[in-house]
Order: sequence, then structure tokens, then C-alpha cells
Amino acid sequence: MSELIQRLRDGLPGSAVLTDPDVTGSYARDQADFCEAGTPAVVVLPRTVEEVQHVMRTATALRVPVVPQGARTGLSGAANASDGCIVLSLIRMDKILEISPADRIAVVEPGVVNATLSRAVGEHGLHYPPDPSSWEQCTIGGNIGTAAGGLCCVKYGVTAEYVLGLDVVLADGRLMSTGRRTAKGVAGYDLTRLFTGSEGSLGIVVRAVLALKPQPPGQLALAAEFPSAAAAGEAVSRIMESGHVPSLLELMDRTTLRAVNALNDMGLPESTEALLLAAFDTDDPGADLAAVGALCEAAGASQVVPAETKAESELLLQARRSVHWALEALPGTTMIDDVCVPRTKLAEMLEGTAAISEKYGLTIGVCAHAGDGNTHPTVCFDPDDEDETRRAREAFDAIMALGLELGGTITGEHGVGVLKKEWLARELGPVGLELQRRIKEVFDPLGLLNPGKLF
Repeated sequence: MSELIQRLRDGLPGSAVLTDPDVTGSYARDQADFCEAGTPAVVVLPRTVEEVQHVMRTATALRVPVVPQGARTGLSGAANASDGCIVLSLIRMDKILEISPADRIAVVEPGVVNATLSRAVGEHGLHYPPDPSSWEQCTIGGNIGTAAGGLCCVKYGVTAEYVLGLDVVLADGRLMSTGRRTAKGVAGYDLTRLFTGSEGSLGIVVRAVLALKPQPPGQLALAAEFPSAAAAGEAVSRIMESGHVPSLLELMDRTTLRAVNALNDMGLPESTEALLLAAFDTDDPGADLAAVGALCEAAGASQVVPAETKAESELLLQARRSVHWALEALPGTTMIDDVCVPRTKLAEMLEGTAAISEKYGLTIGVCAHAGDGNTHPTVCFDPDDEDETRRAREAFDAIMALGLELGGTITGEHGVGVLKKEWLARELGPVGLELQRRIKEVFDPLGLLNPGKLF
């Protein structure tokens, strides 16, 4: 251990190498409560590419595992430490290196916070669309690692669609570049897409070239109340089938609404079974909202309330962004699922989750990026109650099984991490799993990068 610390300090400032157990312990896990985490040997906080290379060369020489981290806002345990590892925190690499309005790109380091980038490019009349609920805390590197989504994915897509190129430090310390900064490019295998969503298991992203969009007009939203989550799901199908392209289409069930009200005192309607939020950032959002409101009423909405101002619309968005913290504030702890199904199966997914909640006698709050079928059932339980914990795990697994049965996937944007390793194997099948493991061996033959995640 002393050799590891000394070698790290040979190429890093003293303040970048943390060894106090009380401090390093605070870097042990992300926000996934139900995932195991080990005890790191050391935490390093580099500021330069060369310092990251030094860390990886040291790790390779001494055969020490490395766990890359961003802001640790993840929900699958992908950033959790393993025993004796080097935690490589990239939060100090937080520079926006370039914003090019003509090329519509930004070049950033991995520690740049999503909201910081969004505001910076906004000053140039540009827009970086991926917006996870944790956008005020999460980093671009973490977003790339998990291929994060967000509230506006229904219109603008997910992180992977905006990553044009990467600089990556490999397990042995070599630096490689992938992708491009041009609008088009098909030279060779698409390694940029391979790294995006790899959860730090193939290399360390130290720079990213990101595509930008023109800044859209401010959006207006509406809230539609439904007597059941299934009716809200039916409204979603009607909206998408009719050809509308909302900038946001989000769903919250009754349990979630009550939790958000308890946390923020926002006055959301607790008597309804489901609340659907729809927003448009078009030239005439009022007309779009009127049309969507009529579709909601046809699907059984009991009330449709359009926001009259952008400020009112933003309040609705803030309510949706606060869901994770609102459910976490309930007694006990939570397991957050991330099952994505075809839009046409959304109502079945919601009905099935309600049945699972009743079967296992547990509170399960559901919110969803309804426009792309990405549901987030959150299982609430008492971790000190052995029987309740067992039922929570079984309910969680039942929800994932339901998602696969409906033609979906076990994760739409949170990643696999520790939480869903067994389910990844089921979704990929034996051939797919074998090939993915072999790809990892090419980039990380010693198995040092984020061990115990994904497979």
C-alpha cells in the first residue's frame, strides 16, 4: 500500500491524493442504496490528462483496480468502490475548453456539470439537450459513462446522440482519440458509441466533443389528471400516434405526487391516480397544447390544465425533477428501477407494476419519461426489516421481468452497474454476453477498470 501511495504522489500534487479513511470512505458509493460497495485504498483527483495517465500506469504496474467517478449521482452502483481500489474522481477536470457556434460543438472535460454546460452554450444561442433530473449536479463524464437520458429525450434524444468524439485514457495509460468534430464521419468502427454507456469499464474519458442544437423557444406545459396510470399510458400512445413531437412528456403516479407535495409543498393534485405533463417548445406551443389536451380528454383525463406562462411551466418541470429526492425522503430506503418498454406497452407496464405492488404489499411509486416508454418504478421498503427487504428485491426483479416480457430493456438510461448484473445476462443471452466480455478484454486485459460492474 505504501508503494502505491508513493508512486501516485510521484506524479500528482499532494492535495490530489487522499488517504484519510474518513475522507476516502465518503467516495465509496453512488446514490444506489441497495448496492454493495467496497473500501477504497486511495482517492485521486487529477486535473490534467497527464495525471490521469500517471494513475493508470501506476495501477497497471501494481495491478490495482481503478473505479472512475463523476459526481456519484448514478442509481445503479456503477461508481461504487471495490475493496483496495483507486477511486479516480474526475470532478476537478471541469473546464469547458471550447464552444463553437459555427460548428455547433462544445469541447469539455469530464467534470463539467451538465447544467453549467447548458447555461454556457445558452449564452451563444445554443442548446445541449440531454438533461437528466440531476442536471444541476451530474457531470458530462458520468452522463457519457451511463449514456444518460433526461426529461427532453422524447424530442431531442439521449447523450449518445450528442457525443461526437472522445479522448480516452486506456487501462495501460495510453491516450487514444475516437470519433470526430465534423457533422458527418464514418471512418472505421464507431468506438465513440462503444465507450458511451460503458460505465468506465473500457477506459477513462478525459475530453469530449459534444454536438449542440440551436436554442429552442421557451416551452409551455400542461398537466392532465387521469383516473388511472393505464389511462395516462393510453393518452401517451394517442399523442405519439397522432404525430405530435412534445419537448417533454412525463408521468407521475399518485404515490409520487404525494411525495413531491410533501417535499416541496407544490400543491399538485393528490386525489388523481396519475398526472401527465406535456410540453412544447414550438413557435405556437399553445396550439400544440390545445391539441394534446383534447387527446388527453379523449383518453379519459378528468382535468387538463395548461400553464399560462413559462414560469408556471418551469414549476411543473421542477416538480418532476424533484421526484427522486421526494421518494427518497419517504420512510425507509428505495430501489429505483429503470425499465424501458415500447410506448404501446406503457399502459401494460404501469398496470403490471401496480399488480406487483399489491402482490408484495409494498409502496411502489412510478414516474416515467412517458414519451419514450422509460419507466422508473421506485420500490420503498424498510432495510432493517428482513422480510420487507426480501419482498422489495423480489418486487424489483418482478418489474424487470415484466419489462423484458413486454419487449423492453432492463435499463433505459441509468446503466447496469452492480444492481442489474444478473439481469443484463438474461437480456443479452449467452452469446451476447460472451462477446461483450471479449470486447472488454481487448481494452482492459488485466480487468482493472471498474471491476465487478456490468458482468
